[in-house]
Amino acid sequence: MPPVRYRIASRDPHAHLFTVDCTVEEPSPDGQRFVLPSWVPGSYLIREFARHVVAARASAAGKPVRLEKLAKDTWQAAPCRGPLTVTIDVYAFDLSVRTAYLDANRGYFNGASVFLQPEGRTDSPCQLEIAPPAHAEGARWRVATTLARDGAPAWGFGRQRASGYDELIDHPVEMADFQHLAFEAGGATHDVTVSGRARFDHQRLARDLARVCQWQCDLFGGGPLSRAPFDRYLFQVTAVGEGYGGLEHRTSTSLLCSRRDLPAPGVERVSDEYRNFLGLASHEYFHLWNVKRIRPAGFSPYDLAREAYTRQLWAFEGITSYYDDLALLRSGVIGEESWLELAGRTMTSVLRTPGRRVQSVADASFDAWIKYYRPDENSPNAGVSYYAKGALVAMALDLTLRERGSSLDQLLRTLWQRHGVAGSGVPEDGIRRLALDLGGGDLGAFFDAYVDGTEELPLESLLRGHGVALALRPGKGPKDRGGKRGEGEANRASLGATWSREARLQHVFSGGAAERAGLAAGDVLVAIDGVRATAERLDALAADGNPGERVAIHAFRRDELIEATLVLGDAPPDTAWLAPDESASPQALARRQAWLGDDAAVRP
Repeated sequence: MPPVRYRIASRDPHAHLFTVDCTVEEPSPDGQRFVLPSWVPGSYLIREFARHVVAARASAAGKPVRLEKLAKDTWQAAPCRGPLTVTIDVYAFDLSVRTAYLDANRGYFNGASVFLQPEGRTDSPCQLEIAPPAHAEGARWRVATTLARDGAPAWGFGRQRASGYDELIDHPVEMADFQHLAFEAGGATHDVTVSGRARFDHQRLARDLARVCQWQCDLFGGGPLSRAPFDRYLFQVTAVGEGYGGLEHRTSTSLLCSRRDLPAPGVERVSDEYRNFLGLASHEYFHLWNVKRIRPAGFSPYDLAREAYTRQLWAFEGITSYYDDLALLRSGVIGEESWLELAGRTMTSVLRTPGRRVQSVADASFDAWIKYYRPDENSPNAGVSYYAKGALVAMALDLTLRERGSSLDQLLRTLWQRHGVAGSGVPEDGIRRLALDLGGGDLGAFFDAYVDGTEELPLESLLRGHGVALALRPGKGPKDRGGKRGEGEANRASLGATWSREARLQHVFSGGAAERAGLAAGDVLVAIDGVRATAERLDALAADGNPGERVAIHAFRRDELIEATLVLGDAPPDTAWLAPDESASPQALARRQAWLGDDAAVRP
């Protein structure tokens, strides 16, 4: 079968336009159709990439061919003799990890957002020529991708290849004058490229990532110095002033971070920002196994034209969110106190989400397409994050399995052997059935209550049984994200809302004081008890106000002035922090050591 040939060129960096050719040697005699995906694996939202197509045209044997647009994402060429080339101009100015970006300093593309797929050619091999940029600033650019080279020099422009369309779009491409470092882990080469103006400690970043990556290889391999399921991996990092995000691929990941997230030269401690970056890199690397190779049956194969529903994202994203920071601890990159702080912050974020009592993590998984990536002012009341709540479910499941002589580590290794290595999708009840096998049939109640239901997780008792104390307290100011005992006085009252620096209500929580007063998200407060409203005054009201106190509020809703009487509520104990339980029994201490101290994943 002749390959489908692609060519991508930086047509105009200042207009942010890529020109992309797709050539089919033997087009369909009825008129070849071409489709552009509507979403990218790993990001569960219909993004309609075709909206960035500025122009489309077709030609064969040097002559124009009529090209008709049939749907938002579909074009059909008139019947013709091949080879047939369809060319699209794509606007690329989205500084994210999901689509495409082009300016004079950098080019990047995720294949799903720029490469047309000829219908009926899904399994055809693909060739891709990446043309060198013509603008002067691009003279120093190199190419970073894990596509197999097919004539292109290492780090250079030229021809690459893929076994099929799915592989073609699973290797994003970075083009820039980037910084480069490398390390070995799992018997494989790991490259890191950093685009953007950033000054950081190369050696430390390589050392820390190597430890995290090797630990994850060991987890799934079942022993020390286990091998990775690939020969080369690439971290594509873009450093900007403010940014955060990541997207997993089969042998690479695209990461967006703030410059301050990278390790500063000469600084030995792990800053909050650097810890967050390491957690992000760990998260996306973990997806090499959990999602890219162990994946829901509904994703096998991917249908990129429409939603692919599953109720399992709580496991594929939530379990990954549990292990991303746990890998930092078990690999020795951070200490126990640091990890307990991160776990407390995750608990705090869930406790401050009333929607956890409304939506289960299984339902949140199913509704990801319409809710998670489209949050609004009512999102905290109506739903829950399958990332954060999923991580807590994963923790609870891990601790429950450990009490019964197994662990989530063992569950993941079994999934890897049964589904990852075998290449078969995980059925919708697959994780539940496996957990029941490992932990006993009565674990069905766990899934009914905490995965398919909205009952509060029994984390306090589970943690106590593993030598860790969980405490809850009111927040201590707007910057208090939990995870620590906290400094200063705790809030005395609750307004039942969050607000911006401009005293605009962002979220009004169900059943809270603001909702009872008739206030709504978007209201701009202008006066509190006759004094000009500010964010600082609202902060002080929460800190020093008395529950039951009545406060006169004047606010603008759109352009209309409204009056309300706000009756302050009690400050809720919604801020969590964890600490080693000094009074724990020897059995609980042994469990904590096996869970957090030793690398239980690699014990025979």
